[in-house]
Amino acid sequence: MGETSLRKRGEDEKSIQSNEPKTTSLQKEVGLVSGICIIVGTIIGSGIFISPKSVLSNTETVGPCLIIWAACGILATLGALCFAELGTMITKSGGEYPYLMEAFGPIPAYLFSWTSLMVMKPSSFAIICLSFSEYVCAPFYSGCKPPETVVKCLAAAAIMLITTVNALSVRLGSYVQNFFTAAKLVIVAIIIISGLVLLAQGNTKNFENSFEGTKLSVGTVSLAFYNGLWAYDGWNQLNYITEELKDPFTFGDRVLYPASWVVPLFVAFSTIGAANGTCFTAGRLIYVAGREGHMLKVLSYISVRRLTPAPAIIFYGIIATIYIIPGDINSLVNYFSFAAWLFYGLTILGLIVMRFTKKDLERPIKVPIFIPILVTFISMFLVLAPIISRPAWEYLYCVLFILSGLIFYFLFVYYKFGWAQKISKPVTMYLQMLMEVVPPEKETE
Repeated sequence: MGETSLRKRGEDEKSIQSNEPKTTSLQKEVGLVSGICIIVGTIIGSGIFISPKSVLSNTETVGPCLIIWAACGILATLGALCFAELGTMITKSGGEYPYLMEAFGPIPAYLFSWTSLMVMKPSSFAIICLSFSEYVCAPFYSGCKPPETVVKCLAAAAIMLITTVNALSVRLGSYVQNFFTAAKLVIVAIIIISGLVLLAQGNTKNFENSFEGTKLSVGTVSLAFYNGLWAYDGWNQLNYITEELKDPFTFGDRVLYPASWVVPLFVAFSTIGAANGTCFTAGRLIYVAGREGHMLKVLSYISVRRLTPAPAIIFYGIIATIYIIPGDINSLVNYFSFAAWLFYGLTILGLIVMRFTKKDLERPIKVPIFIPILVTFISMFLVLAPIISRPAWEYLYCVLFILSGLIFYFLFVYYKFGWAQKISKPVTMYLQMLMEVVPPEKETE
């Protein structure tokens, strides 16, 4: 009865506002420009400003740094080509989830959604907002580190603001993304032009003897790749660079001395834009997981007034806020970050497997087989190298956490015990009335 009344109330409001009938489902309000801005805004976070020094700190000399930086771009391109084939072959939403489902079945797919929704995406959202608050606070605490309480409170406020914006309106979230993407493109252009000007003035001493004193190991190379790949990937590698937040200020003081304040301002825009794009896309992943029965069903419900996946976005914001509470979140999340490349490698391995098991699937884009094989081996290296070079119990804890998803899978997804349904049903009904949300309707042709 509650669901019917909510639907009717939403329909009555829409009939006053517009003559065009709308189903209670996600509306296609993201245009071409907004779609591009979401992609660009998510990729270009603070990594493009910070990761160059992080790569250099692991390689120690300029020559290997430039080689690894270029190799990261090549690897990101090869990975994107593999995902292009997967995306055109299996046209379903949910990121790696449908590809793992087709290649290996429901258990690996569920473990991906479990790890991604509970750890990787909310922790990334939290650390991006912590980065934003560091940039905003730094000018007010010149010469010293901002108080941890101030940074965390501002980060929590940023999470709540971004969550509210995306829960209220898809269009408003898109407009915010467009603005911040434009701002970050401005600072990227400033950095590129400044570099060209310095080269034209003859500042080439950093390229002299660029390989002298090189000391590389398996561990340092893998960490350098993680830092470089974060700048190309945008969301999962941020966990490695949190402590490098002062680098953009150094650049501003050295290159743009009269207007050095511009750099932290635009980098703050960049990080908050990346956080907004991450919230926008991760909310949809939670929505899909709820729709498929892999999370609480209410997380797949739609606001009757706003036509947004409000429960999924609010859930995401709450989990991200929890990740801000620990004193040193970086030490916690670092050990989970390799899980991202574990699932990348597993997904691209699935592409190789489906070349033999799903030969009948149409492939508008088909990459040479050596590309997914190469990316799979590199992914294995990125996963295993830190464990081999710096073994720690925390990696075991990470694996155990991933496998703990099997408990929830068999209890709530596979067997669907009656007692679990009895517990979740009243919770769903209460949240449905509180947030005025209903299950999405199927659109009629």
